[in-house]
Amino acid sequence: MNYKIDNLQYCNWSREVFQINREAELDAVHVTVVYHEDYDEFLDRVKEWDNHFKENSDLIFLGKNFKDIERARKENKTAIFFGFQNCSPIEDDIGLIEKVHEKGCRFMQLTYNNQSLLATGCYEKTDSGVTNFGKEAIKEMNRLGIVVDMSHSAEKSTFDAIDLSKKPIAITHANPNFWHKVLRNKSNDLLKALASSNGMLGLSLYAHHLKDSTNCKLESFCEMAARTVDIMGINNVGIGSDLCLNQPDSVVEWMRNGTWTKTKNFGEGSKNKPGFPQQPDWFLDARGFKNLQTGLKNIGFNNEDTNKILGNNWYNFYKGIN
Repeated sequence: MNYKIDNLQYCNWSREVFQINREAELDAVHVTVVYHEDYDEFLDRVKEWDNHFKENSDLIFLGKNFKDIERARKENKTAIFFGFQNCSPIEDDIGLIEKVHEKGCRFMQLTYNNQSLLATGCYEKTDSGVTNFGKEAIKEMNRLGIVVDMSHSAEKSTFDAIDLSKKPIAITHANPNFWHKVLRNKSNDLLKALASSNGMLGLSLYAHHLKDSTNCKLESFCEMAARTVDIMGINNVGIGSDLCLNQPDSVVEWMRNGTWTKTKNFGEGSKNKPGFPQQPDWFLDARGFKNLQTGLKNIGFNNEDTNKILGNNWYNFYKGIN
């Protein structure tokens, strides 16, 4: 069975988006439920999703483990897996990790760009690594089956997380910095360490992460994917598109600033690009998976390896979550 999985989206959720994901034949999507929300605000997001599930039960349902990906394929639906792009919902209480897991959380970034109580983000000048609280949080996440996600984390913190976690970690949405040097993209040494620990990298389609941004060519992206596979191996690379369909530009300010600063548009690509960048024309939404399939084959991947990148690798990774 060949699965299609997009392991990161943060869209303005609606029936239209869920239909697009079904047209793309996505069996599972890891969705960002929170950025900077605290625990009570996370519960509000869960209520919103409860409504989505009720109103769109013919298209989506809440996923808890890999068996739900199999169920989604059988029912022609998309399993939705909850994730956090920051650790803010657990506040300073390790007991809340179990609470968020009970509500469906299956991925949690230890930090979003900045220093958190758990680790250092990629925009900090000094990377002190995973903190004492972070070490305890990783143990608890391992116990419960929440994936440690280091997509927005600094390098030492990410190496620490790989070493500390008893289960493979993920970088759900980023690209290698040999291709495009931005703070969010990852070094070759880090990608090798991630692969050696059976971790996963989700290649991002967000324009700020792409060489030539919106003008990135499909062939360039697929060449990058091939070089990444050379570094990491074919079983450790997937897609985490970071699609933000139909989001107003005001949401970028929330993503970058949260409630911690009054400086507008802090963070990646913000100096001259305050809003959302346009997607490349070959990946306007998840239906671009078909173009990825064509591009990967044209660059030399066979059917089996193409299917691994487009979903089967994530499916196998999900098997180890619980």
